[in-house]
Amino acid sequence: MKEKIIRYEDMKTSAEPSIVYVIQEIAGTKEGRPKINIMGASEYGKFKFLLPELSQIIFSPGPLIFKLRKELKDYKTKDYLLLTGDPAIIGVACSIVSDMTNGKYNLLKWDKQERKYYPITINLYERGKIDE
Repeated sequence: MKEKIIRYEDMKTSAEPSIVYVIQEIAGTKEGRPKINIMGASEYGKFKFLLPELSQIIFSPGPLIFKLRKELKDYKTKDYLLLTGDPAIIGVACSIVSDMTNGKYNLLKWDKQERKYYPITINLYERGKIDE
């Protein structure tokens, strides 16, 4: 029986790439002039935009929550959330992902001083001392 050899380089390229879930399209996108440039976040994965730029939770959050659940159904712990748009929608998206992943997920945080995105891993159920 011939032994199969797997090279590290082959494993690295065959792995499914991460996805950066952009919660809302950037304001100004419709006009062709987005207010911020998120291209730096593309080094963490392929973009998937979840909601149009003008989406809001007003009186009936049900349809928006349903759409977010549908769009986030394939979220994996190696993927990232890019927190853009309405803060209420950001909160709902984080809640949905947390529910699906038992409180473990990744965010991309913009650092104004360094002018780049940094990954942050969230683990809501991590054990540790509160006074740390």
